[in-house]
Amino acid sequence: MSQSLEGKVAVVTGAASGIGLASTKMFLANGATVVMVDRDEAALNALVAELGARAIAQITDLLDADSCKAMVPEVLEKAGQIDILYCNAGTYIGGDLWDTNPDTIDRMLNLNVNAVMKNIHAVLPHMMERKTGDIIVTNSIAGHFPAYWEPVYSSSKWAITSFMQGVRRQMIPYGVRVAQVSPGPVVSALLADWPEENLRKAKEAGALMDPEEVADAVEYIVTRKRQVTVRDVIVMPSAFERM
Repeated sequence: MSQSLEGKVAVVTGAASGIGLASTKMFLANGATVVMVDRDEAALNALVAELGARAIAQITDLLDADSCKAMVPEVLEKAGQIDILYCNAGTYIGGDLWDTNPDTIDRMLNLNVNAVMKNIHAVLPHMMERKTGDIIVTNSIAGHFPAYWEPVYSSSKWAITSFMQGVRRQMIPYGVRVAQVSPGPVVSALLADWPEENLRKAKEAGALMDPEEVADAVEYIVTRKRQVTVRDVIVMPSAFERM
């Protein structure tokens, strides 16, 4: 049986597009207030104007140490509480390792791993004091097997899988649920450089899915009874195993 999100406050990083925007709309449809976190100020301001009073803009650059550190305190000042933290922001590196430069590796690990750990570290005291809360991270199916065509990206997601499982166990006595959703390829900003025809063919072949499919999985995770934790949901395009 699903539980209501009415009156809850959800914080979504990377909320201006893709999975983050789809999840924002899902939370709003379920009666939650959503603090939309993104570094794109113009996009956020336009979206909150469109989405209504329960959508709140939070301009944060997760790759800037001071901005990242200030995120949770600023959100609490604006919204008063955090019931759900959805760490969705991330970036991607594919291809052979020797074709990647060290600065790109640093940027990806800082966003996919370090920022996630710091955001969760910052919100835990608030949730532990209240004895409730949900923490979710957008992981990847690449966090479950060694994807040789994207070893840096895959490694970042393996790290988060380990981190989330450790934190989940630590939070059991405090009533805080910790979970991740692990999608296969999704039509999002990560595929922004794909030609439109390639995207169309991949979708028709069942090799890509829409962000809303991931948002649906997140909805399932956070609406279970408090006695139930869905620790990971793997959602993949139907043709993924044939790629």
